[in-house]
Amino acid sequence: MKYPEVRNYVAGDFVQGEHAYLDVHNPSDGSVISKVPLSSREDVDRAVTVAQAAFPAWWATPIKERVQVFYRYRSLLQRDIEELTALVTEENGKVAAEARAEVLKSMELTEFACSLPQIAAGEVLEVSRGVECRIERFPLGVVASIAPFNFPNMVPNWTIPNAIALGNCLILKPSEMVPLSANKIADLLKEAGLPDGVFQVVHGGKDVVEAICDHSGIEAITFVGSTKIAKLVYRRGTANLKRVLALGGAKNHLIVMPDADLEMTSSNVVASMSGCAGQRCMAASVMVAVSNTEHIIARMVEHAKMVVPGDNLGPVISAQAKVRIERYIDEAEAAGATVLVDGRNTVVKGKEDGFYVGPTIIDHVTPDMRIAQEEVFGPVIVIIRTKDLDSALAVENASPYGNAASVFTESGATARYVMEHASAGMVGVNVGVPVPREPFSFGGWNESRFGVGDITGRGSIEFWTRSKKMTTKWNREHGTNWMS
Repeated sequence: MKYPEVRNYVAGDFVQGEHAYLDVHNPSDGSVISKVPLSSREDVDRAVTVAQAAFPAWWATPIKERVQVFYRYRSLLQRDIEELTALVTEENGKVAAEARAEVLKSMELTEFACSLPQIAAGEVLEVSRGVECRIERFPLGVVASIAPFNFPNMVPNWTIPNAIALGNCLILKPSEMVPLSANKIADLLKEAGLPDGVFQVVHGGKDVVEAICDHSGIEAITFVGSTKIAKLVYRRGTANLKRVLALGGAKNHLIVMPDADLEMTSSNVVASMSGCAGQRCMAASVMVAVSNTEHIIARMVEHAKMVVPGDNLGPVISAQAKVRIERYIDEAEAAGATVLVDGRNTVVKGKEDGFYVGPTIIDHVTPDMRIAQEEVFGPVIVIIRTKDLDSALAVENASPYGNAASVFTESGATARYVMEHASAGMVGVNVGVPVPREPFSFGGWNESRFGVGDITGRGSIEFWTRSKKMTTKWNREHGTNWMS
């Protein structure tokens, strides 16, 4: 193996335990690069006990001092960007440019956390003569974050900087498929001066997730993954009276109008579908082609043929994922859809054991087909044709998901109509991946999100803190009033 066995990070050190282990694969060539422990409830309990001991001193540290850790952490992300990029590429399969962009986004997320002393400041107002009301924010205590495989560096940094800068102690449970980046993050936070116990990593699978949901010492949980598991985590966590924000899957619709710019639209749609091998919750998976868009579809096919697996397209995460994605394509074709670009049975020379699916465009898909309804999570886009905009919106609105939607058009009126009527939490105009940048928050609607608030930006401040309202009166000369 290229890397030693992964260990949990507890109390400022990587600790050995008695565990069963899973192999960690490089999806590009199928090789085993490490092993990850399947931790137990006892491992979670130990991490919680350590975090509880660290919490009083950490939340008592002024926020301006807490964020100094993240100024240094951001510099370390910059210093080690090549190593961090390589880790993401090896354990997740992203091409280098995509992996590097992920680390750069982590730096942006950390920059936002550094601004929290200004953004999360309390409020104060004289509400009556001699009476002052103020609001101050207090951390929750020990919190947990359960992260997915598709962004090993970025998604943990959706939560780590904000939760910890706001005074909490955080336990991270990364995906067992991509454990290496999480431990590197722990290394960098320690080097940045974060006190031991404030951040910890517990690796594992279902048992660890259930232990986090059940543990009485954990006050709040964030989860990012499939809708099926998001529902389970949300129900189990809230049943144990925890604050839970669980982000689920997506089926993002791009509505393409006949007046859309040919080159920008065709290139953006293909990039949205194929970027990160389609393994991102913001990827385009359904194009709703309104009226006469044949010229745009033809140009999309040309762009898709320029996407080369092993060059500018990475593998999917596992052999099982490859089989599942290709099964969706088989079913759609058998149901009468037309495969315009076929990514099945892709083999990359020199990486014959890699888990590659080529870019795939499927035309004449109907809304009742399974591939049009379910999250495929691969470099696959289906085309549903409609006669007008309202019919296109009806297709989008019928999806149970609500993560993102976009419209491609040159008409401002059309763009505004779609932005108002699309049933999605993040909407774009002529943008294939409408991800909000900081300080704007990330979060979808419907079955793409369970819980209140967003996971990043200003929206995360409410989630990671609770407010205390304080009313004071010192001036006895103002006498009795309605607040006495």
